[in-house]
Amino acid sequence: MRRWHGLGEVPADWGRSVVTIGVFDGVHRGHQRIVRAAAEQARERGLRSVVITFDPHPDEVVRPGTHPPLLTSARRRIELLEGLGTDAVVVVPFTLELSKVPPDEFVQSVLVDRLHAAHVIVGEDFRFGHRAKGDVALLTELGDKYDFTAVGMPLVANGDTISSTYIRARLEAGEVEEAANALGRPHRVEGVVVRGHQRGRALGFPTANLESLPHTAIPADGVYAGRLVCDSDRYPGFDWPTAISIGTNPTFEGEERTVEAYALDRDDLDLYGEHMAVDFQVRIRDTLKFDSVEALVEQMHRDVERIRRITGS
Repeated sequence: MRRWHGLGEVPADWGRSVVTIGVFDGVHRGHQRIVRAAAEQARERGLRSVVITFDPHPDEVVRPGTHPPLLTSARRRIELLEGLGTDAVVVVPFTLELSKVPPDEFVQSVLVDRLHAAHVIVGEDFRFGHRAKGDVALLTELGDKYDFTAVGMPLVANGDTISSTYIRARLEAGEVEEAANALGRPHRVEGVVVRGHQRGRALGFPTANLESLPHTAIPADGVYAGRLVCDSDRYPGFDWPTAISIGTNPTFEGEERTVEAYALDRDDLDLYGEHMAVDFQVRIRDTLKFDSVEALVEQMHRDVERIRRITGS
C-alpha cells in the first residue's frame, strides 16, 4: 500500500491504473462500494488501483465558513481508504488555484499525466473542474479523448442510498446508531485530551476532555455508550468501554460545549496530551440540568450500569 501527499510524489514510472476520485468524507458504505469496485477492476485488468482524495475539504477553500462538519479527519479517512484493498492513496492539497482549473486540464494533469488512468470510477454525482462544471458525462467524453473509460456509480449499499449529508443529519439528531449503519462502523470523534475543570474526578468519574479537531461532526448533546480508543506509545492498542458526555454541563452552569469520556472503572489513566478517539454506539439520554450534584451522581451511576450492559463489560 502506497500513500502519497500530492501528485508530485507519484513515481514517474507509475503504470496505467484504475482510479477513483472524491472527497470521501466519512468513507461510508456507498464510498466503500466504489473503492472496492475500483480495486476489483484493477485486479481483473492486471493493473493497480489508486484513490484520489482532497485535503482540506473543497468547500473550506471555495466557500470559507460554509463547509459541512467533517465525518472523518484526514488521517482517519486515509486509514479507512487503505483498508479497502486499494494499492495507493494520493491526498491532493485542495487550493484556490486548483479550484480554478478547467475540467479538461484537471483530467489531463491529474488522471492522465500523473496516474495514467485506464479506467475511472466515481460517484454518479461527481463534479470536477472550475465551478464544478465537469460531471460524469463530460468525464466519459474526456475519456474518449485521453484513452480511458469512465463510469459513475450510485452511492448505495444493500439497496439504500447513502450520503454524507444524511449521516451528518443523523448525528445532529443524536441518532448515532443510524449513522453507524450508514457508515458501516461507529462514528468517531478524535482529539487531544486537555485539562478541564476536573469535576468528574471529584465526583468519582474521571473523564478525558477531548479538544476535537476543527470542523468535526459532533453528535447532539447527550450521554452515549461507546469506546475510548488510543494507540500511543503510552497506551498501545487501548480500546475501552466508555461513557461519553456531550454538552455544556448545565448542572454547573457551564457555557462551553465539551466532549468528555469516562473509561468505565479506570481511574489509573494519565491521558493528558494523548491523541484519543471516541466511538459512539448508543445514545443513552439527553443532557440534563439536575437540582443537585447528588442527583447528578446518582444518574451517572445509572448511566454507567446501563452502558456496562450495552458494552458487555
